[in-house]
Amino acid sequence: MAIDLHAAFESEPPTLDFIWPGFLAGTVGALVAPGATGKSFWALEAAMAIACSVAGGDLVGLSPTRAGRVVYYAGEDPEVALVRRIHAIGQHLNKQAREAIVENLILKPVMGTLMNVLDDVQRADLISFCSGARLIVLDTLSRIHDRDENSNSDMAKLIVMLEHIAACTGASVLYLHHVSKGSAREGGTDQQQAARGASALIDNARWCGFIAKMTEKEAKSLSDQEFSRQPIGGDRRGFFVRFSVSKQNYDAIPIDRWYKRYDGGVLVPVKLVSTRKENALTSVNGADDESW
Repeated sequence: MAIDLHAAFESEPPTLDFIWPGFLAGTVGALVAPGATGKSFWALEAAMAIACSVAGGDLVGLSPTRAGRVVYYAGEDPEVALVRRIHAIGQHLNKQAREAIVENLILKPVMGTLMNVLDDVQRADLISFCSGARLIVLDTLSRIHDRDENSNSDMAKLIVMLEHIAACTGASVLYLHHVSKGSAREGGTDQQQAARGASALIDNARWCGFIAKMTEKEAKSLSDQEFSRQPIGGDRRGFFVRFSVSKQNYDAIPIDRWYKRYDGGVLVPVKLVSTRKENALTSVNGADDESW
């Protein structure tokens, strides 16, 4: 059905519905990071935040506008690893939050099942199962198709199919993806073009977030001790990762947040300050970003 141009000119436009700041409902987004950075943990915690309808379930600090059903397809990890991950996250959640998440989150281990969203039958089954969901997470992109990731035409078709899934289910679709070896080697994992493979993977997505490990320079200039301002240092920098957004088509919200890795790999927002007392707080948990 064509858009009613007269009504669009004259009437107040509808309010945009965001899954979380910048990620529009019913669109396709990407989360990119090097391996073993924490993107699966972040995505699972984000999925729980969307699934949780009570206070206490938003560990990553997304402040979702409303809760909804979430389906998470885990293609990289066996069931035993996923159960341990869920248990670790659960230690940071209250009982009410855990129960609410159980009601709304479905976590499906699909490692080794040859999942392929480009297959008509499999895609139809996925759409039927996920109908009415608020969010679908695909972890990771390389596990859900059988095409050449370096081919722009192949990856453009893949994104179109993910958009078809979003349109048919009403859900936003978030896929996880790795960065290229060159980006990881050169320290450019926080750039929009850092994703591995064809440029269409990010160009055609509507939102792209990234997770990056703390660099040596950041470990020297940042502290998690507000009073002593002792540098984090090289021996502890592996416990800290930064989340930010390199692409958002429907908003211009500045997002930059640090997380500290706790037992089991759980990511929790952390306030970091500059080691130089004359500097203002640097990328803190909500202090310099009121929208988050």
